[in-house]
This record gives sequence, C-alpha cells and structure tokens, in this order.
Amino acid sequence: YIGHAKELKTKPTQHSVNELRRIGIAPDMVLCRSESHLGDDIRRKIALFASLGVDAVISAKDVDNIYAVPLWFRDEGVDHFVCEHLGFDTRPPDLDGWRAILDSADHADEVVRIALVGKYVRLEDAYLSVSESLRHAGFGHGCRIEIDWVDSEHLEEGGPADPAQARARLEAADGILIPGGFGVRGVEGKIAAARIAREQGIPYLGICLGMQLAVCEFARHAAGMEGANSSEFDPETPHPVIDLLPEQKEVTDMGGSMRLGADPVKLHPGTRALELYGEAVIYERHRHRWEVNPMMHKRLRAAGLVLSGTSPDERLVEIVELPEHPFFVASQFHPEFKSRPEKPAPLFRGFVGAALARARDEGAPDGERLGAGTGAGEIIARRT
Repeated sequence: YIGHAKELKTKPTQHSVNELRRIGIAPDMVLCRSESHLGDDIRRKIALFASLGVDAVISAKDVDNIYAVPLWFRDEGVDHFVCEHLGFDTRPPDLDGWRAILDSADHADEVVRIALVGKYVRLEDAYLSVSESLRHAGFGHGCRIEIDWVDSEHLEEGGPADPAQARARLEAADGILIPGGFGVRGVEGKIAAARIAREQGIPYLGICLGMQLAVCEFARHAAGMEGANSSEFDPETPHPVIDLLPEQKEVTDMGGSMRLGADPVKLHPGTRALELYGEAVIYERHRHRWEVNPMMHKRLRAAGLVLSGTSPDERLVEIVELPEHPFFVASQFHPEFKSRPEKPAPLFRGFVGAALARARDEGAPDGERLGAGTGAGEIIARRT
C-alpha cells in the first residue's frame, strides 16, 4: 500500500511468493497487510500470480485494536479455510465473549492512570506483558489504562532529573506498579516509589523485584530496620531482608540458582490474595533467585506485613500485603505471564479495580481524564 498515493501494489507480494517457491516453499494462504481492505480485483490478481484460490488471499487490514484481529480474520474466512485445508470438521465459533471484551473497550468512559516505575521505560516493549495485563484488567472493569512511564532513577536524589517532579507524577497516579527487573541501577528510586504508595494510600502492585523492594522499604520505614536491603544490592546490609537461601549460596552458575516455571502457592485465610484468587492453592510462574529471608519473617509480621502467600511448606514468601491499605499487594511470581484478555490475572484485576475506585474518589470530570483521540481499548502512554 502506497500511502501518499492511496494505491495498492501487488508486485511486492508476487515477488515474495516467487522467492518462497524458489526455495521450495509453496504457500497455501497469503495474508496481505494493508491500511485498507483489498478489493476483489486485487485479490484475484494476487491469486492468479500465486496459483491460489481467491479465498486463500486474505485482507489483513489495520484495525484500531489488536484484539479485533481475530474477529476480522473470522469475517475474512480464515478459520474456515484452515479447517477445510486440514480436513477438520468446522463448527460455528462462539465468539460472544470476545465480542463482549471489545464492546467493553469501545464503550469505556473512564481512564485509570497507572505509574509504571522501571529503568527500561524508554523501551516500552520491555514491559509488554505487564502493560497488556493492565489492559486485560481494564477490559474487565470497563476502563481505559493510561500508563505514565516513570524512570526509577528520576526518583533518586542526585539522579539525572529533579526527583520532586517524578514524585509528583506518582502522587497524581491512581496506582503505582513496580515490575520485575535485575541489577542495582534505579533500585533506590523504586524503593522511594513503594514508600510513596504505602504512606499515601495509593494502590500498589509489585512484581518480583517490585515485591522485594517493597519488603525492603517496609523493613526500613515501618519495621525499624534501618539500612535494610537485599544482599544482592548491599552484601553488607545489617538487615538482609532479601537474601539467597543457604543452599543457593554455593551455586556459582547464576541460572543454576533460579526458580523457574510454575510452582504451587499456598494462600492463607482472611487475606486479600485468597479473596482475589478464590482458591487456597494456585500455580504461578517464577523467574528469580533471591527470596524474602526466612529469618526475617517473624519480625516483618510483627510490624504488620502480612505474608499472605507462601510455598506449601511456608518457607518461601510468595505474596505480601498490607491489610489496612486500600490495595498494597506484591508477588514474588509473575502474574502477567498467565493473564488473558478474557481472564485477567487476579492480582491485576484487583489492582486496577482499586485504582479505578481511587480515580472515582478524586471525582475528576471525564473530559479531563479521557485522552483525546484514543481508540477502543487503547493504552494511553504519557511521559510528562
């Protein structure tokens, strides 16, 4: 598609098919990306040169919402063609649930502002699973998600920017999220963000490192452990609230000491975590080395931190929360890896629900909260 001329050209597709055939690959279907729908004449021309039936040439035009693509391909007959080609029996697909998701997105009239604090925020795809999980939760609550990408180093004294400005952005948010990460750079800024969320009652969701740093912040400022830290960042900390387990300390291969994949998580009665998941044992995916130090569990609990999710033997902490806070929940595992548009991850659903409640309490007029020109179900990115 030639944008300035508003003209479709078939030559590139013809050449691509010829090149595939030259190396022994004969396509059964051709999906043609374009800004507009392919007319029948264009499809017939491509089909002729590709030696395909016209029904095997699919118009893959741009849509406003990526989640509308399955419905578009259904209308183009992709599902029927594939099943027929493979000899499968075809039955009418039930897409009512999927259509309901898109309808919810199209009619969303509220915006929830989430401050996502990380050190890779200039590359948004680094947090794609997290941002899409927020979007899934937005579908479930009928709201749009506006992400303010906050560089964690900007929250640090002596950093590359005025920390007061970064703090103001967090204080203006409806929720604060700290995702997973590695390395010491920006860690103190993330701890500062967790403190703002805890002390000012702003809904908070921490994931992996976001949980570990929330524990460090709580230990320092609520449990009286001055200088508390992770041994990963400060091997000499007087209060190693985050540490390697004893059996891991002799492992020199970094990957060899990681917890990887799905593990069972025991949720404890009377906790927000159990309320969100609705079952006592769940399975979530992990990717980390460091753990909440088992030697610190008792002291953290005494200061008011609830260890609401643990390993079945209760040795490892999986979820922490603050019961008196509007929503302060953090997990060692990665809930974003199991989130789906039709089934948002429970922690994200709860977090966005709490953020939406805060947004409504603020009572800002809809006109001030909605981004101009936003499409159905879009995530609106802000960097101010």
